[in-house]
Amino acid sequence: MSQSRLASCIPLPIDNKLLISVVEKAKDWALMHGVGMRDKKHFSKDSIQIAPFVLLPSPFPRTEFTKAIELQPVLNELMHKVAHNDEFLEKTLQNALQVDDFTAKLYDVWLKVREEGITQPISLGMLRSDIMLESRCPHTESQCAKHTPYCSWKQVEINSIASGFGHLGPVSREIQSYVMRQLGHGELIKNMPENRALSGLCSGIIEAYDLFAVPSAVVIFVVEEVSYNICDQRFHEFEISEKRPDIMIYRKTLGEIYEETELNDKKQLILDGQPVAVVYYRSGYEPDQYPSTKEWDARLRVERSSAIKCPSIHYQLAGTKKVQQALAAPGVLETFMSEGAVTSRVRDIFTGLYSLDFDEGGERAVEMALADAEKFVLKPQREGGGNNLYGADVREALLRMRHSRERAAYILMERILPPLVSGYVVRPGAAVPPPLSDLVSELGIFGVIIGNKDKIYCNRQVGHMLRTKLADANEGGVAAGLGALDSPYLLDL
Repeated sequence: MSQSRLASCIPLPIDNKLLISVVEKAKDWALMHGVGMRDKKHFSKDSIQIAPFVLLPSPFPRTEFTKAIELQPVLNELMHKVAHNDEFLEKTLQNALQVDDFTAKLYDVWLKVREEGITQPISLGMLRSDIMLESRCPHTESQCAKHTPYCSWKQVEINSIASGFGHLGPVSREIQSYVMRQLGHGELIKNMPENRALSGLCSGIIEAYDLFAVPSAVVIFVVEEVSYNICDQRFHEFEISEKRPDIMIYRKTLGEIYEETELNDKKQLILDGQPVAVVYYRSGYEPDQYPSTKEWDARLRVERSSAIKCPSIHYQLAGTKKVQQALAAPGVLETFMSEGAVTSRVRDIFTGLYSLDFDEGGERAVEMALADAEKFVLKPQREGGGNNLYGADVREALLRMRHSRERAAYILMERILPPLVSGYVVRPGAAVPPPLSDLVSELGIFGVIIGNKDKIYCNRQVGHMLRTKLADANEGGVAAGLGALDSPYLLDL
């Protein structure tokens, strides 16, 4: 089946003279409202450039958007239960641990904390469930109650650490609203859903801080040595400072945490004489962010402490691709959720996910991918974008790893083929006007959950973000320079 198409929110193309004018205005609006990142090629702390953005909002079916919003608290609770099921995590990760050194080191931190006794049972989960519409509907027109250019959405992954774009998601709506007004289509803005992701995510940090209940405590944001996605990170700090000026926030690398913090006799993490209430990770999700033993020692120190972590180490392990694949296996969801309509709804969002372990199922998956590599994505246990393999690279990697235990560090996922939409991508330094291109989108739904193994204090959906890329591109991470910021335009199909 060929890739289907959704209609743009306004007729295209835009007149060339008008397009040049609107793009220049939009770029200035972006710079003046924090739609920016630092330039990786010419880095300077004194300047930012625009983050790539799509000029017009991208169409998304209203019914599917509503379904995603409603299902997010269910997914939050599922992830919470998975993170607190020691036996399931051990069983699911055991093969990957033998070949994936990074996951093994995270797992080792988890084991040490469990053996010592968990000091802080409360975890803060700030999750993002990434989804795509599937345009390859398996039904015929006569089978579908209402045949559309898509079937439904499928889950790409759930991010449990450093789930970014709480600021850049909502501000994408604002820049596109400005553009729509400039183009004379302000009446259509009502079809762009409100997005309060920034305030919703920050409220999670504030609630966790209040649960810690030490008035003099501080918050640490764990950041990279060099932060390119600075606007998205800083706006979280600005939002918390405005809502709660009593909460002091410090930005620290893992190396600085090693050098500047200590545990007192109450297992409080102490920074400059003050206890740390919440540690929020915007780094720590990939191997390069742990260049020495100091970073791993810092991570262990934080985990041993009474600070509320976002995420705790078991939450990060629950977000691995291997766990995602295991949850999609027959009968597994039912160990975490009672059978019924809600469980069926969750199962329906899973696309084909396959283990590559050395067993009968793993061999079948390898054969299936080698027979038609274009239909699959090969995914390692990594976050942050740019790590997946597609098409011919899938075949090449599987042929290389076929008889090596290395393949157990990956999962195989059926490739989702979303519907196309026409649009303009505005990039820093690119020619103006941008060309009219075929684009595809990935929607992220944010959720906040706070709780321990026995009690959930809060659980809610708090907003969304949309990333869009050229239809012929594989990866779509904005921070990685591959995707562009966008927001949904809801269609009644």
